[in-house]
Amino acid sequence: MNVRGFISLRRLGLILVAPALACLSLLPSAMAQMAPGAPPPLSAAPVAPNTPAADAGSLSEGYVLGVGDVIEVNLVGRTDFQARVQIQADGTVRLPLIGDVRAVDRTVLQFREDVHRALIDGGFYTSAQVAVVVATFASRYVTVLGEVVTPGLVPVDRAYHVSEILARVGGTRPTGADEIVIRRETGEELTLIIRDVAIGGAEADPIVNPGDKLFVAAAAQYFIYGQVNAPGSYKVERSMSLRMALARGGGLTQLGSESRVKVFRDGVELRKFDPAAPIKGGDVIVVGERFF
Repeated sequence: MNVRGFISLRRLGLILVAPALACLSLLPSAMAQMAPGAPPPLSAAPVAPNTPAADAGSLSEGYVLGVGDVIEVNLVGRTDFQARVQIQADGTVRLPLIGDVRAVDRTVLQFREDVHRALIDGGFYTSAQVAVVVATFASRYVTVLGEVVTPGLVPVDRAYHVSEILARVGGTRPTGADEIVIRRETGEELTLIIRDVAIGGAEADPIVNPGDKLFVAAAAQYFIYGQVNAPGSYKVERSMSLRMALARGGGLTQLGSESRVKVFRDGVELRKFDPAAPIKGGDVIVVGERFF
């Protein structure tokens, strides 16, 4: 290669390198301008001791512990502190290392914090992730009686609506009334229409409280016999008229006469009873024969 060719290649290299150097010289100032608006570098978030994970167990953190409840207490990630205990009549439980701890009238969250504090203050651990689970709900319940599929005591581990309690006992029986009566521990009494409870809002479907009693009475019955296709006793539906009651009894036979339908209430005949008028529980309907 001659001298002239070498000089030409050197000039070409300088031409290509110069723009790159210029861009590099501008980079620090560009980064300085972007820095104020740039997000801070990611760092590991500090973990507060004994902070519960947001899982299904958090649903029971508002439950107030009571005598008879069985709880499980352990330290997450450790096997040297585990206990399954029942709250005693004096309101306490006995746990490893820390002894008796008051549990009655404490929420699950409050009790967990009490155990955590006792472990740290006692010098047993420098850091402790306490987990508390209610294994058996025995102290907080409502009583469901009457015409439901499975009457009995229903534990309330959270805020339940009346509709949820009815669902837990299997709903009402076909022989049940269309109303449910709630009696509070305070003596307050509520009467709710079950259909409104099922499809209504919060006002029609209130929250139950521990100690409440829910009762579904047997539905009122009416009795029908004579010239009808299906004599017997039947449930009085809401706003049921005499005409509807006759239809429920299978309607009149060929010998039956609408003009010879009698309604008896408390043993007394109700004369000139309007077919559109409502009937009541205990009414007796008698359908006579027509004259030919």
